[in-house]
Amino acid sequence: MKPTTGRRPGRTRATAAALCLLAGALSAAAASGPQAAALTPPVSITADDLSTWQTNGIVWSMAASDDGVVYAGGTFSTLRPPGAAAGTSEQPAVNFAAFDAATGAPTDCSLSFTLSSGTATVRALTLSPDGSTLYAGGRFGAVNGEGVSNIAAIDTATCTPRKDFKLAVSATVRALAVTGDTVYLGGDFNSVEGQNRNYFAAVTTDAALKPWTANADEVGRALEVTPDGRNVVLGGDFFKVNNTTSHALAVVNATTGALVRGYPGFIPNTSTVQDLTSDATQFYTANEGTGGGVFDGRIALDLTTFDQVWRDTCLGATQAVLVHNGVLYSGSHAHDCASMGAFPDQPRKHLLAQSVDDPKLLPWFPDTNDGIGEPVGPRVMAQTGKGGHHYLWVGGEFTTVNSKPQQGLTRFADGPDTGAPWVPNVSVSTVAPDRVDVNWQTSFDTDDGTLTYRVYKDGASTPVFTTTGYSVFWDRPQLRWTDTDVAPGETHTYRISASDGTNTSAKSPAVTAVVASKAEAYPQRVLADGAQLYWRYDEGTSTFAADTTNGLDNGFLRNSPAYRQTPAAVAGPSTAIGFNGTDEYAYSNRSRSGVSTYSVETWIKTTTTRGGKIIGFGSNTMELSGKYDKHVYMLNNGRLTFGTSNNGGQTVSTTGAYNDGAWHHVVATQGPDGMSLYVDGQRRAWNPLYTKNANYTGYWRVGGDNLASWPNRPSSNYFAGQIDETAVYPTVLSGSQVAAHYALRTGG
Repeated sequence: MKPTTGRRPGRTRATAAALCLLAGALSAAAASGPQAAALTPPVSITADDLSTWQTNGIVWSMAASDDGVVYAGGTFSTLRPPGAAAGTSEQPAVNFAAFDAATGAPTDCSLSFTLSSGTATVRALTLSPDGSTLYAGGRFGAVNGEGVSNIAAIDTATCTPRKDFKLAVSATVRALAVTGDTVYLGGDFNSVEGQNRNYFAAVTTDAALKPWTANADEVGRALEVTPDGRNVVLGGDFFKVNNTTSHALAVVNATTGALVRGYPGFIPNTSTVQDLTSDATQFYTANEGTGGGVFDGRIALDLTTFDQVWRDTCLGATQAVLVHNGVLYSGSHAHDCASMGAFPDQPRKHLLAQSVDDPKLLPWFPDTNDGIGEPVGPRVMAQTGKGGHHYLWVGGEFTTVNSKPQQGLTRFADGPDTGAPWVPNVSVSTVAPDRVDVNWQTSFDTDDGTLTYRVYKDGASTPVFTTTGYSVFWDRPQLRWTDTDVAPGETHTYRISASDGTNTSAKSPAVTAVVASKAEAYPQRVLADGAQLYWRYDEGTSTFAADTTNGLDNGFLRNSPAYRQTPAAVAGPSTAIGFNGTDEYAYSNRSRSGVSTYSVETWIKTTTTRGGKIIGFGSNTMELSGKYDKHVYMLNNGRLTFGTSNNGGQTVSTTGAYNDGAWHHVVATQGPDGMSLYVDGQRRAWNPLYTKNANYTGYWRVGGDNLASWPNRPSSNYFAGQIDETAVYPTVLSGSQVAAHYALRTGG
């Protein structure tokens, strides 16, 4: 074992891995906080992709040597340089290539894996413990013209197939693991050397079939020899091993193949194990499911007891896993990690990291696309060191990496970190006199969660305030600094930068505030009545809707709505926002559950005849929600409906229409007194029996969300018009409170 590098021999597909958010306003005095580090521990690999040669097809398998050579196999026919478009500057590479780990360029080792009829493919690569032999498995009949049968051994010193290793395997080999004297193989086969071997087999390093028997009833996809050499972990599609029930995962004796630990009912029948890896104390599974009730995540299991340590239930099949320095890196197409307290259903993310001790996602988010083939993006990972750096290689179906064209292969290293955080989105608020609240949406950095923020005032080169905040792409909390070193009538500008400790963003565009001499009546009343979220939409072009309350639950604005619309709903310097009725909306940064008693309040102005959701609660942020209620929507005829779910829909509706192009004040409440819908200060609909609603984790959404199956569903899920002064309360506003808010529309 080499715990300093985390690498060991015998890896299936690849050389193995072994071993203050601010809650409210802050003092105006200049301050300095702790500084961010370039990478947030325990992550030690940057998310910055390095220049790497490309394939014209899918990379299914990789292995990496101690001397810094990365071998890649798959289904492809050419290589091309980084940056070259498909079909240009290509050179032949028939299902195999070798690369310098440190440069990403091909070496002079060239092998051709072919098949006389059909499509050849290399599905598994692994190195012998001493690195002298590279074993390859897949579907092929020759290597450089030398006849073989779905498995071959390559002399790495000469890059030639070993003629003394000939083995007849009846079908595709998908997994390999090797020790000093044994090669284990898994795949689609039912015989080896003419002897019955169902989906798993073992041979000597001289290609003699061993009596080892671990017969399964379905395809074998992954193999991992435990660090002590006593057992072999099997992964695949199977339901039985040696006629004993054990679905998708099993531990067998390394000498005999006898079942050591079965896992009946441990993994759903709709899921399989695609990959395995281990470190000194645990082994890890990569799982893929099909259909409903699937398990797509990762499992950590103890190598002594073979019991589960933790399980990650993200949805989006995992294809590859690898451990480095206490972090489990994985390739998947994760799209819903809400069950893990992370992002809800959304566009896919393909590369993730977790501590080996905790399944919580770490701040490491390079990304690929799905690419070609199935397509699912990454398929395999490998790692090695060279020239004082450690390299993580990824292969698969993808055709882009970090939003840039790059096909089949990419790589990352332990430094240098070159990616700067996003420029912060900044907003200022002057609803209270003699102060300026400087609010900003925390930034995003692909390989660092904790960032340092510096606030600059009036063009100064020295910050007046410095602090840190933690953020990931689905959770970018609002931070605030309150400037009290101001006087009524003064004008001040503010800019903010974000730093990961090595790279610093540009300063945000300057935002201007005129210090108020007295409080604005309408927002002061909203705050006094206990709003826990209050968006006034005074930002310029950005994704940020600042929360005026001390709850700091900012909104994400999606698809560039029309900013700073005037005249606004309420007298004063504030502005409104316009939504197009097609795809523009806002959602809250913070998720909630158990929302039973509440009020939602907003102003609307529209002439639409297509209706749409104005405000509501939904389970998703980047997609239409799968669960949705506690919403107010407009019908095509301009009438308003307030709906909640409680074993079916509950609605109250207005008799009047409000799509007349004028501003209207809309408030919906639910609590022990039922559901009430107010428009322009008066209760227009009410049902005292509707006191309960569905309990699920969700987000407040404004401007659009799913309306499927709701009564009198309008033509559009999205609202076309202007919206202003959106607030959410954890209490039921009384009729007198609602009327008082409406009366303050002229400024009080």
